[in-house]
Amino acid sequence: MSSNCKRTPLSWAAGEGHDEVVMLLLGEKDVNPNITDRDGRTPLSWAARNGHDGVVKLLLGREDVSPDMRDDDGRTPLLWATMRRRDRVVELLLERDDVNPNMADESGLTPLICAAVNGNDQVVKLLLERQDVIPNMTDNIGRAPLWRASESGHEEVVKHLLRRQDVNPNITDKHGQTPLLSAVERGHHGVVQLLLEREDANPNMADKIGKTPLSRASESGHEEVVKHLLRRQDVNPNITDKYGQTPLLSAVERGHHGVVQLLLEREDANPDMADKIGKTPLWRASESGHEEVVKHLLRRQDVNPNITDKYGQTPLLSAVERGHHGVVQLLLEREDANPNMADNTGKTPLSRASESGREEVVKLLLRCQNVNPNIPDYAGQTPLLLVDASRDPGIVQLLLEHEDVNPNITDNVGRTLLWLSAHFADDRTVELLLEREDITPDIQSYHIQTPLTTAARLGYGGVVKLLLRHKNVNPNITDKVGRTPLSWAASSGNDEVVQLLLGRKDVDLNISDNDGRTPLWWASCTRNEGAVRLLKARQSANLDPV
Repeated sequence: MSSNCKRTPLSWAAGEGHDEVVMLLLGEKDVNPNITDRDGRTPLSWAARNGHDGVVKLLLGREDVSPDMRDDDGRTPLLWATMRRRDRVVELLLERDDVNPNMADESGLTPLICAAVNGNDQVVKLLLERQDVIPNMTDNIGRAPLWRASESGHEEVVKHLLRRQDVNPNITDKHGQTPLLSAVERGHHGVVQLLLEREDANPNMADKIGKTPLSRASESGHEEVVKHLLRRQDVNPNITDKYGQTPLLSAVERGHHGVVQLLLEREDANPDMADKIGKTPLWRASESGHEEVVKHLLRRQDVNPNITDKYGQTPLLSAVERGHHGVVQLLLEREDANPNMADNTGKTPLSRASESGREEVVKLLLRCQNVNPNIPDYAGQTPLLLVDASRDPGIVQLLLEHEDVNPNITDNVGRTLLWLSAHFADDRTVELLLEREDITPDIQSYHIQTPLTTAARLGYGGVVKLLLRHKNVNPNITDKVGRTPLSWAASSGNDEVVQLLLGRKDVDLNISDNDGRTPLWWASCTRNEGAVRLLKARQSANLDPV
C-alpha cells in the first residue's frame, strides 16, 4: 500500500524517525525496503536525509537493503546525509563496505565535495579514511573538493585534504582556475598559505584569461595574500594576462599602493612592462592621478618616465591631459622626464595643458628650464595658438611672460595668435600682444589677410581701433584678391570701421582690387550710403571708379 506520493508505510515511518514502527514493518515477510517513491527515494534515503540514525541502523541491518540507490536527482543516502550535515548517519553508512563514497548526483556533487563546501571537517575526515574515496573527483564545472574548500575558506577541510598526497592541488575548473586562484580571489590568506606549503602547488598557473594568483591578488588589493605569494621564490611577478597586464599593472590601475610597494620590493619585478596598448605602470598611475603609486614607482631608478603608449603619449602627457597637477609635479621632479616629448599628433605636454585650459599645470611646466613653448603640433599650432584666449586669458599671460615664447609663429595656414584674436574679436588678447615689442602685426594668413584685414572684414571696431594705434600696422596691405581693409569695411556697411581706417593719414582710398574695384566702388555697389559719404569726404577719393 502506498500514498499519492507513492510512499510506502515503511517510507513514511523511516522519514519520520519512528524506530518501533520501522522495526515492526521490517519484520513482515513481504516488505521490500528498496521500493522508491515518485521522486525515486527509498526509506533509507528518507531516514538518512532527515538524520534518523536509529532508523538508518535498522535498515542497514537488512542484508537486502541497497545502500547506494539514487533518487531522481542522482542523490544517494550518503549524499543526502552529507548535504544535511547528518554526521552520525554518514558514519553508519561508511561502516558498510558496499557503500560507494564516490557516487555523484546530476550536478556532479559527491559526498566529499558536499562536505568540503559545507566546511564539515569531521565528515571530510571520515570520507578520506576510506581508501576507495577519490579525492580529486570534480563536479560538472570541474571543481574538486579542494577547490570548493579553498573557495569557501574552510581551512580545516583544506588541511585534511592536503594531508592526502594523492590530492592534486593544481586541478582547474572550467574557467581554468586552480584551488589557489579560487582562494586568492576571495582573500582567504590562511588557505593560500596552506596551499603554498605544498611544493607541488604551482603558484604561476593562470586561468583562461591569463591571470595568475599574484595577478588576482594584486588587482583585488589583498596585501596579505600578495605577501604569502611573494615569499615563494618561484612566483613570477611578470606574467601577463591576455590584455598584457602584469600584477603590477593590475595593482597600479586600481590604486592599491600597498600592493604596488610589495611588488616593487621584488628585484625581478619589471616596472616598465607595458600592456597591449603600450601603457606602463607609471603611465596608468599618472592617468588615474594616484600620487602615492606614482611616488612608489619613481623611487625605482630603473623606471623610465618617457615610455609612450601606442598613441605616443608619455606618463607626463597622460597626467597633463587629465589635470593631475600633483602627478605632473612628481614627474617633473625626475630629471630624466622629458617635458617636450610629443604624442602622435605632435602635441607636447604644454600644448595639451594650454589647449585644455589647465592653468595650474601650465605654471608647473613653464617652471621647467628645458621646456620649449614654441613646439608646433602637426597642424603647426604651438601652445600659444592652441589656447582658447577668450576663455583662458591667464594661460595666454603665462605663456607670453615666458622669455622664450615667440608670439609670431604661424600655424600651417599662416595664422598667428594676433590673427586668431582679431578674427574672434578678442580685444583683450589683441591689446596684450600689441604691447609686446617683438610683435609683428601684419603677418598674413593663407588668405593673405592681415589681422587688420580680418577684423575690418568682420566689422570688429574695437579690434580695428587697437590695431590702428600700432605704429607698425600697414592699413594698405592687400589680400589674395587685392582688397585692403578699407575695401572690406566699405562693402560690409560698417561705418565705424570705415571711419577708423580713414582716421589714419597713410590710408590709401584708391587702391583697386584684382578686378579694379576701389573701396568707393564697393560702398556704392553695396548701397552703403554712410561709407560713400565718408569716402567722398576725403579729397583724395577717386570719383570716377571703373
